[in-house]
Amino acid sequence: MNRREIAEQIFLAGVKSVLPDVLVSGTVRLVDNALLFNEEKVYLNEAGRIFVIGAGKASALMASELERILGDRITEGHIVVKYGHSADLKIIKVTEAGHPGPDENGLTATKAIMKIARKAGKDDLVICLLSGGGSSLLWDCPDGFTPEEIIQVNKLLINSGATIHEINAVRKHLSDVKGGRLARLVQPARLVSLMLSDVIGDRPDVIASGPTVPDPTTFVDAIEVIDGYGLRKNLPAKVTEYLYAGATGKMEESPKPDDEIFRNTHNIIIGSNRIALENAGKKANEYYLNAIVTSDQLQGDVATVSEFLVDTALKLRNDVNETKPVCVLFGGETTVKMTGRGEGGRNQHLAMLCARLLEEKPGITILCGGTDGSDGPTRAAGAVVDSDTIVSAYHKDVDIQEYITEFNSYNFFRKVSGHIITGPTMTNVMDIVVLIVD
Repeated sequence: MNRREIAEQIFLAGVKSVLPDVLVSGTVRLVDNALLFNEEKVYLNEAGRIFVIGAGKASALMASELERILGDRITEGHIVVKYGHSADLKIIKVTEAGHPGPDENGLTATKAIMKIARKAGKDDLVICLLSGGGSSLLWDCPDGFTPEEIIQVNKLLINSGATIHEINAVRKHLSDVKGGRLARLVQPARLVSLMLSDVIGDRPDVIASGPTVPDPTTFVDAIEVIDGYGLRKNLPAKVTEYLYAGATGKMEESPKPDDEIFRNTHNIIIGSNRIALENAGKKANEYYLNAIVTSDQLQGDVATVSEFLVDTALKLRNDVNETKPVCVLFGGETTVKMTGRGEGGRNQHLAMLCARLLEEKPGITILCGGTDGSDGPTRAAGAVVDSDTIVSAYHKDVDIQEYITEFNSYNFFRKVSGHIITGPTMTNVMDIVVLIVD
């Protein structure tokens, strides 16, 4: 097995450890007549109806495991997932919708989820399942906006180079469901949210735009993001007018930590990038690699990150005191500001940039992959590269700079090979970088 294949097996081991059904079964237990969520306990003889709602790429498998645990105790439910991420559910309804760009299916499903939330009474239990992708899948239109306008805002934000924290600050202030507002709809029922973190720092208020979590951001923060990334000129005028109305107190702010609506709300993170990295490290050890789990907070523009990764690899290769072969594992989420017209995603683009930097630098293998199995709007999870990648490009008369300029990483790897294809993994805990140095 060559280094590329080993890197892929290490990546897949990390993904397998954060599959939603595994995480839910490790968190939720039915003991006698009590439902345990880690330290939280709900006695079912005291609870009324049980509703299940949620959104995200992992929510279908989460819901499937919840149905296995609770069976017909579930009264009703509805979740929304990315296309191709569904599961065979018996009680909970599932809708497939658009991601990373929201679409009409997501809007329709969100209305159904909000309707269920409003049904819940003070004796009822609402279980909310949230994971990566939830921000695009669970979406609505505030009064006065059209779906097309909200979709336009989302597209501009995603392609702006803004961090997910910044993107969600805007999203939460153009919604009646994000930024804690779903929790407001659920009250006075008891609410328990189970979350798979796909964000740097595992902040619950950022996961899926925090629909059940107090929102620390404000309308002013949203305006600063719009202006900081030069988006105002391309946005519908009513968007900035709406945000300014909120900033001047004419619109109700998102609920904050001291809001009474959160008194009966419990948010529990059941899966994270750190769990995936630790299990990837165990797999690396099986291949007699010196595994080093570094950071689960890798972030920044892909150009800067590619230089950091290759520089790290070169320093390790030249370090006589470091036990080799070594496998360094990073997790997080980079950003890419699209200016070309090609196909790809942040992981493939990062890998392509690394490939260029690895020319004539043998003994280094770098894999960049998304744990959800889909990097941007492509069928690839990411790509793996080494010094042979650029050699292959030369032999096939492929100009790597042209593909970099056009942000066409998907088609670059289709020609020179290196794609990591997993299909939908049904989970999402950000990205993993596997760096092997001989």
